[in-house]
Amino acid sequence: MGAESIENVLPMLEQMGCRFYPEMDRLYMLAPRRLHAVPFIQTMPHPGFPTDAQAIFMVMLTLADGVSVFEENIFENRYRHVDALAKMGAKIRVSGRIAVVTGTRSLSGAAVSATDLRGGAAMVLAGLAAQGRTEMQQISHLDRGYEAMEQVLQGIGGKIHRVDDSKT
Repeated sequence: MGAESIENVLPMLEQMGCRFYPEMDRLYMLAPRRLHAVPFIQTMPHPGFPTDAQAIFMVMLTLADGVSVFEENIFENRYRHVDALAKMGAKIRVSGRIAVVTGTRSLSGAAVSATDLRGGAAMVLAGLAAQGRTEMQQISHLDRGYEAMEQVLQGIGGKIHRVDDSKT
């Protein structure tokens, strides 16, 4: 996968303070300790900002300095992850297609649910970034789109594991 496959999100990451260093077959990214808010992110059809990245960027911006505004133009109900983020301490206000995210110093672990594939992936990342323990329910949404997600994240240092509660 080359940089062209993520070219729609690179400008947002740059606005957040990330720097990129391309090599022949790799793209290295250096992120600041604290990300910067992005004034406005509007989801659009390709080649615009992808709606599939919106939830993950929202999680990142809950921990950024400043206020970011999202406008979701592709799908209704794409902000289903917001309640779980608020439960973790995120400051997000939603009105219709608009979500206003005010960055906070930290998120706190909580019991949350994966309400859909993209929002579930975002909640996993929020849990990894949060202080304390986060428990994710309804992970069947994640299993539908990501194979062995917990193993991939463990491979890059994530403290995450799957609990089989069917034996209780």
